[in-house]
Amino acid sequence: MKTIVSTLICFLILMPLQAQEFSDYFIDKTLRVDYLFTGNASQQSICVDELSSLPTWAGRKRHLSELPLQGNGQIVMRDATSGTIIYKTSFSSLFQEWLSTDEAQNATKGFENTFLLPYPKQPVEVEITLLDPRRNIQARLTHRVDPADILIHTKGISHITPHKYLQKNGAPAQCIDVAILAEGYTADEMETFYKDAAIACESLFAHEPFGSMKKQFNIVAVASPSADSGVSIPRLNEWKHTPFSSHFSTFYSDRYLTTSRLKAVHDALAGIPYEHIIILANTEEYGGGGIYNSYTLTTAHHPDFRPVVVHEFGHSFAGLADEYFYDDDVMTDTYPTDIEPWEQNVSTRINFASKWQDMLPENLPIPTPVKDCGQYPVGVYEGAAYSAKGIYRGSYDCRMRTNEYPEFCPICQRAIQRLIDFYTK
Repeated sequence: MKTIVSTLICFLILMPLQAQEFSDYFIDKTLRVDYLFTGNASQQSICVDELSSLPTWAGRKRHLSELPLQGNGQIVMRDATSGTIIYKTSFSSLFQEWLSTDEAQNATKGFENTFLLPYPKQPVEVEITLLDPRRNIQARLTHRVDPADILIHTKGISHITPHKYLQKNGAPAQCIDVAILAEGYTADEMETFYKDAAIACESLFAHEPFGSMKKQFNIVAVASPSADSGVSIPRLNEWKHTPFSSHFSTFYSDRYLTTSRLKAVHDALAGIPYEHIIILANTEEYGGGGIYNSYTLTTAHHPDFRPVVVHEFGHSFAGLADEYFYDDDVMTDTYPTDIEPWEQNVSTRINFASKWQDMLPENLPIPTPVKDCGQYPVGVYEGAAYSAKGIYRGSYDCRMRTNEYPEFCPICQRAIQRLIDFYTK
């Protein structure tokens, strides 16, 4: 009898896990949801812009109801009948960064945001939440999606942007699919773009753990043509007509290169399996940007192209924080020091056990003195995430701190490996 009871208990425990099979709730298509995030520093809101369907699903088919990382925002999809959570994902957004600027104190703006979800078989409720740096809710929207809705726009069946694979190691369901997009390359410059995309690919897989896990990635270069050559540089009064309207001087920071035209980015990729996006800008100007689960955008013809594209992909793919800091603490309010950041490579030591505490050697001095960095490749070095005090990084130097350092530190490597495993195992 005891054996029967134990077997029954195990069966009941495993039932919810078995209920999360991809084919139980989803078909092999993508539901693309375009949102508008609007507001200012004191009040924010979310609205649905458009729903689209794409012909295949390139995302994960396991760990469906788990979050890869906490992020600055989250999306939860529930079965509309039972209320069961059937999919979760997380993200960050340019809008949330803008809320911390002086401009957001006096102006109200709207930002495009686009997310890819597995296509449900039956009606679902989608809940999207924006969180502030203290993990408080900034805005939340719940909306119903009926997969049979005739106004869900079908995309990616025709007029697919020209593209070619730089590496293809398997079907989209078995690999992480990264699309590299051309920004500011005219039709006559596409061979240059393909060469630049190959350099970006080579640079990424020259870093661990990407190198040893290369077979878990597909990389496709997408030749989105531009009317003008180059990208916009506002401080030089240079404005270009490009597919994604990217520009430097985002938030008046000269090196910050971004785009807010995310619908155009995703339209260029419709019909091509993709999960993560790298945009290469045809310019010698130095700069870039990376936003978690949104995109990497970086200059392709500056001498630091190779380290910068890898650094920015560390942001957009793995949700890694910047590890550099300013001695005068000009940005100390970016990360509150009385809560633990969600990024895996920085810590306030409020919940250090969730970070790299298990990797520390015995009798390690904390904070770890810089003079002992040779003795302690993994430590607790003060200064990270723009703040010289109160926030810590795990190694003295890292690809997420400087362009000169040749690799990701051990903490970042473990974080990246865990995320690759999450998506593919």
